[in-house]
Amino acid sequence: MPPKAKTVYVCALCAYESPKWNGCCPGCGEWNCMSEEVRRPEAGGKKQEARALAGQLLKDITFDSAIRYHTGLQELDRVLGGGLVKGSMVLLGGDPGIGKSTILLQICEFMGKHIEILYISGEESPHQLKLRADRLGVKTEKLTVLCETDTVSICEHIRSTRPGMVIIDSIQTMNMADVASSPGSVTQVRESTNLLMRTGKQLGVPMFLVGHVNKDGNIAGPKVLEHIVDAVLYFEGERHLSYRILRAVKNRYGSTNEIGVFEMRDTGLAEVENPSAMLIAGRPKGVSGSCVACVMEGSRPILAEVQGLVTPTAYGTPRRMQNGIDGSRAAMLIAVLEKRAGWHFGNMDTYINVIGGLKLDEPSTDLSVAMALVSGLKDVPLPDDALAFGEIGLGGELRAVGHCEQRVREAARLGFTRCIIPKQNFARLPKSARQEIRVLGAGNVRSAFEALCAS
Repeated sequence: MPPKAKTVYVCALCAYESPKWNGCCPGCGEWNCMSEEVRRPEAGGKKQEARALAGQLLKDITFDSAIRYHTGLQELDRVLGGGLVKGSMVLLGGDPGIGKSTILLQICEFMGKHIEILYISGEESPHQLKLRADRLGVKTEKLTVLCETDTVSICEHIRSTRPGMVIIDSIQTMNMADVASSPGSVTQVRESTNLLMRTGKQLGVPMFLVGHVNKDGNIAGPKVLEHIVDAVLYFEGERHLSYRILRAVKNRYGSTNEIGVFEMRDTGLAEVENPSAMLIAGRPKGVSGSCVACVMEGSRPILAEVQGLVTPTAYGTPRRMQNGIDGSRAAMLIAVLEKRAGWHFGNMDTYINVIGGLKLDEPSTDLSVAMALVSGLKDVPLPDDALAFGEIGLGGELRAVGHCEQRVREAARLGFTRCIIPKQNFARLPKSARQEIRVLGAGNVRSAFEALCAS
């Protein structure tokens, strides 16, 4: 008599399994994320025999000097840590239409000069891929297109052809016939990724996986998917804006602090070699409520414009709106400006916006946000050739931040003539950096605004 099928309910976020359906997942606490799956146990019930294993001394392990492939896009290589590592598996996620498939097809033109590439599409036909390749100018002769969703057949094809790189678009469309669930389910995504990962590691073939995102912006499917792969890259940016930011949230072969900046054009994604000049381009002159911030993204300082608009409220409770910074951080800065500096926002609506779609989560941007708000409150324009950075404490004092010299030199390179920084950073700043730009040290937020306006 064949064994009976077993029905379980699996959470799409944390892969928690339950014999009955729950509105709220007991594992992660999310609502409406349990899906039904049917498990059919294998007949026979044979016990798996243990295989003889042999380890290898670390000192005896060698590898080829050319362990990384260059993708042809310096911004992508920067985020990957210097290039694509052989045998690695990279998960690329982002909103629909943001450029995931576009950037992968673009790198095929450069990498196709050196290696064979296998592009597996589970969503598009060969004709659709050809139309997009013609638009992007991809004409390499070493790119093979395969429209297939069966993971087992794909892995057998990879073993027989031994390509230099594999692109899976997308992992949510892959399925295995032995797994009794629909494509895109937790089990299908997990098992398909595991099989592809084992195949890529054994053959030393690097793989790119395109991952869909859910309504919260996270990779669709189980969280274990991000633990399996070697690197997780996210495309950020508004669909209606032309600029895209590629950020690594996990990277076993490099830093997770680096970002890549691209601009979406008719011919595909173009690299932005100078993001600071792009983010502050078109900045209005002589307008209140604008201040330039400098943040560190990995090893690269980036300048961004912060705007603050302060207007009398028409309601009983003033509005606090922000775009590009954390809302709780903005509320804390407004409280410090009221309590410690004497500027009152209690009957004012405040709006904070970071130009270019950049998200500022570094404490060094506190002073820039505060200067923009105070400038908007008093309707006093700040100098157009000045910028400010520093962390603000609850006592209104300015705290030191890291990489001060790099930030100051970047500001001088882009034509800024004065800079407000915390006193502690000013005392440790080399004299050579002070000769390039006029640097002013401030002890608290009020003295910083007065020094900025007086200079």
